[in-house]
Amino acid sequence: MNPVLNQIGTVFIPVSNVEEARNWYCDILGLNAEGEILFGHLFIVPTTNGTGIVLDSKIYSKENIFKTPAFHFNAHNIEAAYNFLKGKNVELTTEIEHNHWFNFKDPYGNHLMVCRC
Repeated sequence: MNPVLNQIGTVFIPVSNVEEARNWYCDILGLNAEGEILFGHLFIVPTTNGTGIVLDSKIYSKENIFKTPAFHFNAHNIEAAYNFLKGKNVELTTEIEHNHWFNFKDPYGNHLMVCRC
């Protein structure tokens, strides 16, 4: 029996300012941004299902940002998700591709993705 589970628990995202990142991520995900900053550099995004997200300012450097998406956010309606982020002036780096996904950047330069589920 393998003691390592075939599950991803949490993804750490490097950010230069954890408080600003908390506010930005919670805003685009429709979450309450009142959570505690742990140890002065960590914020656990209060996701409801699936893999967790931790914003971490201690690991931030230009070399550590995601240059390609390491994961994707789900969306039932990809057009609505695209237009929502566009309306929030998020930097979109692709159009909707194959009616299934698109990429964007966070304010710290991390490349992220939204996929239709």
